[in-house]
Amino acid sequence: MSQRDDAPERGPHPFAPSATGALQASVQLLDGALEAFCIALLMGSVAVALLQVFFRYVLNDSLSWPEELARWAFVWFTFLGMPLTVHRQSYISIELILRWIPAGLRSYHDAFLRVMLAATSWALIVHGVDFVGRSTYVSPALQWPFRYMYLAVPVGAALNLVYLARQRVPDVRVPVTGILTCLGGGLLYAGVRMLGPVLFGEAATSTILIACAGLLVFLAVPIGFALAFSAFAAFTPQGELLLLTLPQNMTAALDSFTLLAIPFFILAASLMNVAGITERLLDLATTLVGHFRGGLGYVNVLTNTLMGGISGSSMADAAAVAKALVPEMKKKGYPPEFSAALTASAGVLANLIPPSLGLIVYAALAQASVAALFIGTIVPGLLMAAGLAVVVHVMSVRRGYGSDVARASGWERLTSLGRSGPALVLPLVIVGGIRVGVFTATEAGAVAALYAVLVGALFHRRLSAGDVWRVARESLMDIAAVMIIITAASPFAWVLASEQVPQAIAAALGSLGTNPYVLLLLINIFLLFVGLIMEMIAAMVILVPIFIPMVIAAGIDPVHFGIVLVMNIVIGALTPPMGMLVFVTARVTGTKVVDVFREVMPFLVAMILVLFVVTYLPALTLWLPGRIGP
Repeated sequence: MSQRDDAPERGPHPFAPSATGALQASVQLLDGALEAFCIALLMGSVAVALLQVFFRYVLNDSLSWPEELARWAFVWFTFLGMPLTVHRQSYISIELILRWIPAGLRSYHDAFLRVMLAATSWALIVHGVDFVGRSTYVSPALQWPFRYMYLAVPVGAALNLVYLARQRVPDVRVPVTGILTCLGGGLLYAGVRMLGPVLFGEAATSTILIACAGLLVFLAVPIGFALAFSAFAAFTPQGELLLLTLPQNMTAALDSFTLLAIPFFILAASLMNVAGITERLLDLATTLVGHFRGGLGYVNVLTNTLMGGISGSSMADAAAVAKALVPEMKKKGYPPEFSAALTASAGVLANLIPPSLGLIVYAALAQASVAALFIGTIVPGLLMAAGLAVVVHVMSVRRGYGSDVARASGWERLTSLGRSGPALVLPLVIVGGIRVGVFTATEAGAVAALYAVLVGALFHRRLSAGDVWRVARESLMDIAAVMIIITAASPFAWVLASEQVPQAIAAALGSLGTNPYVLLLLINIFLLFVGLIMEMIAAMVILVPIFIPMVIAAGIDPVHFGIVLVMNIVIGALTPPMGMLVFVTARVTGTKVVDVFREVMPFLVAMILVLFVVTYLPALTLWLPGRIGP
C-alpha cells in the first residue's frame, strides 16, 4: 500500500489539466481557498478543545457547545479534505496490481480509477442530497439543524467532480478528458443503481459488499472510495431508504469527539519535528547509548521510543528519524537498507507507547477506556523496543557494526537531558492527565499541539507563525487520507453487524476451539494475515466490531485484547505488499523498497515473538493499570 508517492503535496496536478486560462486560475483559487478553510477548521477545532479545558479548570465552568462545534468542524474538515486528496492524489491505495500492468496500459488503468472516483462521488451527491432533505433533527447544544452537517457529504463529493473534470489522462490514443471521466462515472453509478437488483439477485448484502470491496481494492481503487462504492452497490437491491444509510453512517462515524484525537496528535507530531524536539531527543539518545557496538542502531531504537511517547504517529516518527539519523548511520558504515529497515521497524513503537493513535481508534470503536489502554501498553511497548535492540546487537556483532560514537561524559549527558527536558515532560502530562481525568484523549491531543508550539517558539526559538501554517498544510493531507478511510468503513462495518457476520465468524472460530488461548492464537494468525493486505485504520474499523463480542464472550479482557490487536496490525505496517512504514523510510532515504523489506525480516521475527509473549501473559498489559487504579 502507498499514498501516491509520485504526487506533490502542492502545486500542479501530475495529470495535465483540461482547462486553461481563466478556468485554470479559478480552479487554483478554489484549491487555495479550500485548503485554507480546511486548515482553519482544523486549527479551530484545536482551539475549541483547549477552550473547553480552560473553562473547566480555570473558570470552573464546563460549556455544553464546544465539543459539539468541534465535531461539526471535524465532519466538514474531512469531506472538504476529500477533494484535496483527489486533486493531489494523496489518497491511500494498494497498488500491487500496478506491477503486473504493462506500461502501455497504465494510462487506461488511470482512466478507470478516475471513473471509479467519479462514480462514488455521484453516489454521495445523489443520496447525500436525499438524506439532507429528509433530515429534521437539530443538535442538542447548538440547536443547529443536522442537515447542515450532513450537507458536507454532497458538497465534498461535488468538489471531487470539479477537480476530476479538469484532469485528462495522458498517453492514450483517444483523448480522455476530465469531463468524460465524470460522465463515465455518472453512467457507472446509474447502471449499478438500476441494474443492481438484477445483477446481485438474492445475494446477501455482506457478500456483495465484501466481494465488491475486495475486487476494487485489488484494482488499486483508493481504499476509502472502494469501501464507499461497495456499500452503495450492496445497498442497491434493498431499496431507496437503505441507500440513505451510506451518507448517514459516513457522517455518524465522524460525529465523534474521541476520533478528533487522531488529527490533533498527527498535527502535534509534525509540530514537534519542526520545533526541534525530535533533534533534542536524538541528541539525548546518542549520549546515552551511542558508544555501544552498533551504537547508532540503539540510538535509532531509543529515539523512536522517546518520540513514541510524545507523538503517537508511526508515520511521523519514521519519517522524522529517517531524515535525521539514517544519513549519519550511512556515514558510519551502516548500509542504508539496514538503517531504513531499522527505522521503519522502530517506527511501530509510536503506536505501542502512549499516546497511540491505534489505541485511540480502538477505544472509540470498542467503548474501552483510553486511559487503561495507554497505561497497559507501556510494558508491551518497552518489551518491543528491547526486542528490536536485541536484533540490533546480534546483527551488529555478525556484520561488524562497531562502536561508532565516542562515549559521552557525564556532563554531556546531563546537558542533553536538560535540553530534552521539555520534550520528556509531555508524555507524563498526556498520560497522567488522561489517567486522572484532567482531560480527555482528544483534549490531550490539543494540549500536545499547543505544548509543541510553545516549546518550539519559547524554548527552542525555532517555530514561527509561518512554520505552524506550513506544518498544518503538510498534515492536512495525511489526516484527510486517514479519516476518509474511517468514514467510508463505517457503512461497511454496519452491514457486517446488521447481518450478524461477527457472530458467524465467532461461531466458526469457536468450533475450532473454545479455549481463550486457542482463540487468541487463531485471531493472531488471522490478524497477521490481515496486516499483509490492509492499512491499520481500515482494518481496525472493520474488524474491531467483529471481534469485540467474540472476545468478551470468551472472557478475554478488552484492554488486553486491544493492545494485542494493535500490536498485530502495526506489525502489518512492515510486511509486503502493504508495508507503509517501509515505503515511507525507503522514500525518505532513497533506498530500494525490496532491499528494505529484506532487511526488515529479522526485526519482524523479534516483534512476532514479543507479540506472542504479550498475548499469553495478560499480566503484562493488565498489571500496571490495576496498580495505578481506575
